[in-house]
Formats: sequence, structure tokens, C-alpha cells
Amino acid sequence: MTTRIVFLRAINVGGSGKVPMAELRDIVADLGATDVQTYIASGNLVADVPGKAADFDRALEKTIEEKCGFFRDVISRTPAQLKKALDAHPFEVSEPKYSYVSFLTGKPTAEAIAKAETYPTGDDEWKVIGTEMHIKYANGAGRPEMKADSIARALKVPGTARNLNTVKKLIELADR
Repeated sequence: MTTRIVFLRAINVGGSGKVPMAELRDIVADLGATDVQTYIASGNLVADVPGKAADFDRALEKTIEEKCGFFRDVISRTPAQLKKALDAHPFEVSEPKYSYVSFLTGKPTAEAIAKAETYPTGDDEWKVIGTEMHIKYANGAGRPEMKADSIARALKVPGTARNLNTVKKLIELADR
């Protein structure tokens, strides 16, 4: 068993993708995970998972699709990988809720990053470091100047973003 921080993309946002956290904990436990904890209702959990991380992530995707009727990407990292991503955040953090890490399913190509860099961002900033995209919104994610969805499509690698407060809390939960 390995402790993983698991992110589900687009869970409980807007009108679709509803999964109660108690049900999510049961699904994850049924897949063999132990010490399952969820954090806020937006698809964040910490658990000790069996086997290879990628195998567990794909099994969770498949189970959610079967039980809930929709597909959602599942992306997981170890606590050490989250700490490394947090330490690598390249922007000055004046307001942690304006700064994000988007955990990607893979590493974008240099060509994809170059294309994404052609999109205007205003005072917002982003940078890909490995399999994470770091973002700093000048006025918060609710009022972005950049078109994050267009940039994400150009990168051709799905991801799911969490603000630095959430990332720090998930590390704390994993370290308990």
C-alpha cells in the first residue's frame, strides 16, 4: 500500500458530475484502498492504495463511470510529489487562493507548450513544470484574464487544478 493523494477532475462542479463524498469513500474502499479521507466535496481524497498507482487510478475511473454514469479523469500523486510541486511553484504568492497547481495526466510536449504560450494571459501567469501546470491569477480564478480552457486544450494533456491552500491541506492530511 502506498499513500496517494487522488484528484478527480470536474466532480461536484456545476450541475453535472455529482458524487457524494461518502459514496466516493465507499467506492475507493471497495477497490481495496484503506484509511480513506476526503477533503471538501470537489474530488480530493487521501488513501493508502494497493498496487500500481496508474492501475488504481484507471480502476477508479472505470468504477465511477459504471456506478455514476459519467467519466472523470483520476490523477494521483504521492505526498512527496505534492510537496515538490508546491516547492516548485514559480510565482510569488501574495494570496494562496489565487495561485494553483494543475495536476496533469502526463507531460505536455514542447510543441504543445509553445502553442499554449501563444494565448494572451493579461496579468495572469502560467508555467508547466514536469507534469504540473502552475497558475497565478491576478484577480482570482473567478475573474481570469487568461483563457485557461484554451491553454489546457493546447497542452493536449488533461489536468485538474487546486489552489495552494487545498494542496497544503491535502499534504497535511496525508502526513497524519
